[in-house]
Amino acid sequence: MVYQRLFRQCSKNRIAMSLSKPSQIILDIVGAYFNSLYMNPIRTKAITSCVLAVAGNYISQKISGTKEINHDSLLAFGLFGLLFGGPVPHYFYKYIHLFTKLPLGILLTERLVYTPLFQAFALYMLTRLEGKSHDESRKNMEKLYLPILLANYKYLTLLQFINIRYVPPMLRVLVVNFIGFAWTIYLANARSRASKKRKD
Repeated sequence: MVYQRLFRQCSKNRIAMSLSKPSQIILDIVGAYFNSLYMNPIRTKAITSCVLAVAGNYISQKISGTKEINHDSLLAFGLFGLLFGGPVPHYFYKYIHLFTKLPLGILLTERLVYTPLFQAFALYMLTRLEGKSHDESRKNMEKLYLPILLANYKYLTLLQFINIRYVPPMLRVLVVNFIGFAWTIYLANARSRASKKRKD
């Protein structure tokens, strides 16, 4: 397994005398992460998604120049990442191979079926997790859905193709989460701008 090989390699490198202390620490962390990814894939992916979602949202708020951090938004992104951002892609990439093994087939399914559905779900649930009503969440989703989906197609399609074509299946969700980190910053900015317009 890829995880086991990576973990063994990290373990070997860790005890190499030529490595500096910082390098050993980094290899310890990487080795522990890949071991956790192998032993508890869903939990590890969920926690990774949660951490990256919160970090992306926090950075977005700082970039936008907000004076006070919106903790409801941080909590919403964190919960969404924990409950859905890690587990849902995990199962998608796990079971998509039952239908097609061709990279182009996986890409088309991801772009034309999975992404539109997951994007709508994300926009709705993020607003709900902030404590808003069903009607507010639905209206927010309807307003932001098409522009964000088109931006997703424009900016992320090539990255998703590279991920599907060249990244080992076990690591795809990890790559998706790092892509999602940048996407979270964009998404949080878009939702913040829409919220400010509603208040104005």
